[in-house]
Amino acid sequence: MAKGIVVYYSRSGNTKEMAETITEAMNKADVKTVCMSAENVSPDDLAGYEAVVIGSPCYYGQMAGPIKQIIDDLVGRHGQLEGRVGAAFASSANIGGGSETTIVGILEAMLIAGMIVQGDPQGAHYGPVSIGRPDARVKQQCQRRGQRVAQLAKQLFP
Repeated sequence: MAKGIVVYYSRSGNTKEMAETITEAMNKADVKTVCMSAENVSPDDLAGYEAVVIGSPCYYGQMAGPIKQIIDDLVGRHGQLEGRVGAAFASSANIGGGSETTIVGILEAMLIAGMIVQGDPQGAHYGPVSIGRPDARVKQQCQRRGQRVAQLAKQLFP
């Protein structure tokens, strides 16, 4: 059975709420998934999961420092996540506040790690984005992302 982890950093609680929604959707789709704050995750922990979803608030168009630290620390573990399913999400204070560049930065690191990243032809193409607190539309996109990640993980890791 595939296992997943949703890693997030959140000061306001917005990114955490998105992470919890994605985690719930993955669990409902029969991928045993845990949700953990970046402060409680070691890069070595990630290798124990077939699906890794990472979320961050947007700071100056980039991911938050604790998320970047996890990614930077993966350099010494290059290849550990090869073939795993990856996805990303972000929150920001404003439209055009850099959420997509934050997501793309996370996805670039996942691709370099050899992870499998699935786009979405509907809605949140790169990953869910919330402007401020997640509303019903954002929660729906988070649920969809969680379901899609879980579905792909189950196909690749039956």
